[in-house]
Amino acid sequence: MLLSDGNIKRSNPTLADTFRMKRNNFFAVNTVIRSSPAVKQLRLGFSPSLEQTHMYTVLQDWGNLPHHVVLRIFQYLPLIDRARASSVCRRWNEVFHIPDLWRKFEFELSQSATSYFKSTHPDLIQQIIKKHAAHLQYVSFKVDSSTESAETACSILSQLVNCSLQTLGLISTAKPSFMNVSKSHFVSALTVVFINSKSLSSIKIEDTPVDDPSLKILVANNSDTLRLLKMSSCPHVSSDGILCVADQCQGLRELALNYYILSDELLLALSSETHVNLEHLRIDVVSENPGQVEFHSIKKHSWDALIKHSPGVNVVMYFFLYEEEFETFFKEENPVTHLYFGRSVSKAVLGRIGHNCPRLIELVVCANGLQPLDSELICIAEHCKNLTALGLSECEVSCSAFIEFVKICGRRLTQLSIMEEVLIPDDSYSLEEIHTEVSKYLGRVWFPDVMPVW
Repeated sequence: MLLSDGNIKRSNPTLADTFRMKRNNFFAVNTVIRSSPAVKQLRLGFSPSLEQTHMYTVLQDWGNLPHHVVLRIFQYLPLIDRARASSVCRRWNEVFHIPDLWRKFEFELSQSATSYFKSTHPDLIQQIIKKHAAHLQYVSFKVDSSTESAETACSILSQLVNCSLQTLGLISTAKPSFMNVSKSHFVSALTVVFINSKSLSSIKIEDTPVDDPSLKILVANNSDTLRLLKMSSCPHVSSDGILCVADQCQGLRELALNYYILSDELLLALSSETHVNLEHLRIDVVSENPGQVEFHSIKKHSWDALIKHSPGVNVVMYFFLYEEEFETFFKEENPVTHLYFGRSVSKAVLGRIGHNCPRLIELVVCANGLQPLDSELICIAEHCKNLTALGLSECEVSCSAFIEFVKICGRRLTQLSIMEEVLIPDDSYSLEEIHTEVSKYLGRVWFPDVMPVW
């Protein structure tokens, strides 16, 4: 059909005509969108709404994110990913060097190719020392079992002359590798931090050759700020070193040490008016020589003095002994609040706990043997009125006795971790019934823990 202007109108357009019209429409839309500098190119045939265009613009413009947003994202990234992201653009590289990003850092140092963690690259370590040492506040060193890794940690410590740390942690992941470093080398490196950091508040230097003279240097420079000191298994530290810290660090609230340092004299000294009011006292009871039988005892009046001076203190005791080495413990009243037995402990010792540990809050027994702990567990429930947490593994308790224990303790039991293998069915209850009865007395749904099947 001919129109008056001479053009031809087709009633049925061909496929080529349809494609041509779509292509022309796309070019018209794309010309408008390209005028925005934030949008580079759209996919063929996409005609966005205003909201879609805005969303697409945001997604394409990561480089213009505010510094504080990128900083927040970087804080969640592993170090290697953070370093890679810093090479994306100039703005992200600027964020990579913002001091706030370097306040907390963990140096991972390993030598073995079979180590479960990858060592921090030496070039990055040097970059941190040169550019970010002054920004570091929360620092830890995680080392594997090799002496070389511990020596590298000491080398880094000795270079932190411009730092002002608040927290320092030395962590041996397998065996105490810092103990293989020469004492003079270790102490020299550690005192660099003690002298230059005037605001240390938390120090974890367990299983290291730290000694009394280095503690005096720590106190001389950080007495106003120190609140937590963990140095269990430090054979060169004596009671005098502990007292030096307690004498001058009035803000000290948490202290961890080995039982061999603990004495009546030390407890009485810590209980004098001039000393600190501890909130947490952790004591590791470990054989100095495997299989030794005799441990010194602490008198009741010494413990009483500590509780009178610091009535709210949590006394936490970790036991790693053989059964025959427990003879000294819990024959008199003991103010322990948290008890952890890492090895097998006898029925007799657990029976004494029920009668002599009235402040007990948490009890974890890793192993006992094949003698049921029915009467011991019920005795603990009746006499330890503050008990809120119990963990049992590789022990035996009858279902009836366990339900009686839960019934006595009631809803104050906030944590109850019992392996299913611990519970022995009896005439009253089967394993299928026990979770219903326990849940009733706890006021919440409870099931025993089950060993995973791999």
